[in-house]
Amino acid sequence: MQRHWNDHELALHWSLATDELAVLPPGEPSSRLGVAASLKFFQLEGRFPSSVKDLPPVALDYVAKQLDIDPALVTAYDWQGRTGTRYRGRLRTFLGVRPATVADVKALETWLRQDIVPWDHEPRHLQAAVLGWCRDHHIEPPTDGRIDRVVRSVVRAHEADLFTKIATILTPRTRTAMDALLEASLPAEEEDPSDPPTGRQTPLSVLKGDPGRVGLKSVLQELEKLRQIEALQLPAAVGTALPPNLLRMYRLRVAAEPPREVRQHPDPIRYTLLAAFCWQRRHEIIDGLVDLLIQIVHRITVRAEKKVVQELLGDLQKVRGKTTLLFKMAEAAV
Repeated sequence: MQRHWNDHELALHWSLATDELAVLPPGEPSSRLGVAASLKFFQLEGRFPSSVKDLPPVALDYVAKQLDIDPALVTAYDWQGRTGTRYRGRLRTFLGVRPATVADVKALETWLRQDIVPWDHEPRHLQAAVLGWCRDHHIEPPTDGRIDRVVRSVVRAHEADLFTKIATILTPRTRTAMDALLEASLPAEEEDPSDPPTGRQTPLSVLKGDPGRVGLKSVLQELEKLRQIEALQLPAAVGTALPPNLLRMYRLRVAAEPPREVRQHPDPIRYTLLAAFCWQRRHEIIDGLVDLLIQIVHRITVRAEKKVVQELLGDLQKVRGKTTLLFKMAEAAV
């Protein structure tokens, strides 16, 4: 939840309506304030606060002012004990929600697996999706720890199926060529800092490298990288089976791991990671080649313009010299 609220936002989201005031317990100020803050928090976040630390101080002050209660008294509220549990039950009835059951969690997992996880593995996005699903179904979300376990479990199950699927669509020839990318077979101009200093460099490390300085040598090096990737003969199904965000995620994962760590992955994981890396890297190399060629053409144009300008300046100097001589000859004749 955001920690900073302006006056308009406080009035819009943290004001207590008449029916909301009626549901607050009478008497004990700390309980009234704790229940009121829990109610408004749930309406915004779809869950109850676990402690006063979850509440923005400015929002707590605003709610306390409406109740004419000292905000400091909220520290005495029993958030997790029997009192807090009893008041949360009252709030659930008022809000029309119920605690999540085992069946609810199973339905949530199925929804995540089918509609969300195939396109996004970012934990924050998935946790937000869980809260949104619970809000739509009028269910109090599970604890943060349980949500985290559900999200991780669904992602692992999806990735296991995905890795197997990608490895299956790759031909034996392609898998063999991918394994060859991890073998140190090329002399290294510069050692990969992530690999042991063997004096030799893997083709994968070369594919990770940047184009370098603008020039013919860089163009030829990038063309050789492109040739190596084309030689893998990656099927088009790789691009359709992996959504763009997963392609980027796996590409970055391979870029960050040294070849020896990539080699240690089980076959389905290794082939999927390499397929994603090479698929994405192919597009990057093509874009880089276009940029290189544009820069080379620009340099040629600039040099040609400089040469033309220099020749023009030389011609002007000659014309100026001849003109000066003619003027002197004319003055002498006069």
